[in-house]
Amino acid sequence: MRIELARAKVNLCLHVTGRREDGMHLLDSIVVFPAVGDMLEASEADDLTLEIAGPFGNGLDAGDGNLVIRAARMLSNKGAALRLRKILPVASGIGGGSADAAASIRMLTDLWDVNSPALETLTDLGADVPVCMAQVPTRMSGIGEKLAALPTLPKFWIVLCNARQGVETGAVFRAMKSRDNPSLSQTPESFPTVDNLFEYLRAQRNDMQTAAIESCPIIADVLSAIEATRNCALSRMSGSGGTCFGLYAAEVAADEAAKEICENHPDWWVVSAQV
Repeated sequence: MRIELARAKVNLCLHVTGRREDGMHLLDSIVVFPAVGDMLEASEADDLTLEIAGPFGNGLDAGDGNLVIRAARMLSNKGAALRLRKILPVASGIGGGSADAAASIRMLTDLWDVNSPALETLTDLGADVPVCMAQVPTRMSGIGEKLAALPTLPKFWIVLCNARQGVETGAVFRAMKSRDNPSLSQTPESFPTVDNLFEYLRAQRNDMQTAAIESCPIIADVLSAIEATRNCALSRMSGSGGTCFGLYAAEVAADEAAKEICENHPDWWVVSAQV
C-alpha cells in the first residue's frame, strides 16, 4: 500500500496579471503547503477504482470525472484500488482537487513504476496541479505552469477558515473588474526573519478577493473573524475563495486563534498548522 498526504495549497498572495487569447488567466502567486490535507491510499488491483470518505466526501464523483482518476489515466491504463479521505473543503480555494490529482500521480508512478508526465502537461488537469506536485513554497506564474523556487522561508503558522460555502472559480473571474493588474513585487534574495516575510506579503494582495466577497459575502465575515484574533500578522483569502487564512509568528498564537474562531463560529471549518 502507498499513502500520500495531499497538502492544502494556500495562495499567500495572488495577482491576476492578464488573460490569454484562449481565455485562460495569467497569475502571479506565492504558494505554500501547510501540514494539513487530504489522505490518499493506493493498493495493487486489477481495475482502477476510487472510494471516497471523510467529512467532505459526501456527494463527490468517484468516477472518470474525478481528478484522481483522470490523473491516474494520464499515467497508465493499469489498475489500482484508490481510497481518498477528503479532509479539505470542496471548491474552497486551497487546491483540494489539484492536490489530490498530484498525490495520485506521485503515488502511482511509484506503485506502477512509470514516469511522471512533464509538469507543463499537468495544467490539462488544473492550473494548480503542477505546483502541487512538489508541495514546497513556490512562486507560480503563467497559467500555473511557470514555477520558481523561493528562498528558504522562516517558520510560521497559519489558521485556515472556511464557512462551508463553496465558491465557483469561473464566477469569481467573471465578476472581476480588472484582469490586467501588476505582478508581485520582486521577491527578496532571503527572508531573514518572519517579520521580513510578513512585511513583504502585506505589500501584495489577492486580486480575486473583492469579486469573491461579492459572490459569497460571508467571506468578509470570515476575514473579520480572523483579523480579530490576537497576534494575527495578516489575513487574506486564498485562491478564488472561500477559504481565508491568518498568519502567525508563533504556534501558540495560531492555536489560540483557531480555538477562538471555533468557539465563535462552531459551524465553520477551522484548522491551524505549521507552514
